[in-house]
Amino acid sequence: MIDLHTHSTFSDGSLTPEELVGLAANARLEAVALTDHDTTGGLPRFLASAACSGLRGITGVEISAEHHPGAMHILGYLFDPDHAGLQEQLAQLRVGRTARNRQILEKLQALGLELTWDEVHALAGGEVVGRPHFARALIARGHVQDKAEAFSKLLARGRPAYAERFRLSPAASIQMIRAAGGVAVLAHPCSLKLGQKALRALLVELCAAGLGGLEVYHSEHNPSQTRLYHRLATELGLALTGGSDFHGALMPDIKLGRGFGGLRVPADLLPKLEAQRPA
Repeated sequence: MIDLHTHSTFSDGSLTPEELVGLAANARLEAVALTDHDTTGGLPRFLASAACSGLRGITGVEISAEHHPGAMHILGYLFDPDHAGLQEQLAQLRVGRTARNRQILEKLQALGLELTWDEVHALAGGEVVGRPHFARALIARGHVQDKAEAFSKLLARGRPAYAERFRLSPAASIQMIRAAGGVAVLAHPCSLKLGQKALRALLVELCAAGLGGLEVYHSEHNPSQTRLYHRLATELGLALTGGSDFHGALMPDIKLGRGFGGLRVPADLLPKLEAQRPA
């Protein structure tokens, strides 16, 4: 079994890259991809640790692309982490995050909630600070009880402390990954909030832009969604991928490689994913 969707302390996970590898080895996974948000900073440590453990480590990243009404996340795999163009665009995305974080903090303070940037930043292990870190800081302050309350009352789109940030278009996101020699995969399509017809139309559009895969297996997909995504990926010639979307203590009910318990991502999906790399 494999897990192609995980996060470390370099974005919004609670485990270091080395701890993630150790957990994967104990779970007897064959391969794992580290897919931190907007950064490849954890990959050198992750790949080195994986090589020592005998686990196959796969280069990965997760980025947010422009989409409404839901959210679109695109995963990149098997790319060159040192590709200059990739790193320039990831840096641009992180700058956008920084601007958004300032707005979120200002909005929270305007609501009368005492919170400082140092408190939020201290909860991030790397350079990427996101809304989950704000949620943790709000919990620590006693402003909310848990992450769900932090998002539903304050941080989710449409709530009083939400702020937009710079995102690339879907086509630009895909091209960024392909230019670095990687495969672009649409993550957890359930988050797009689209009906079956609209989802298929979008996938056709993304395929034309170079999309190489679809995350069919995910912790939050129910059986009917998994069957639908499997069928669409097969029809459109996309690689099937899957992962738990593991964050560690930030989402404790999701287990590495197993999701909520029933997730199983077979290792035989990897050759098809590799075959999607640009020539």
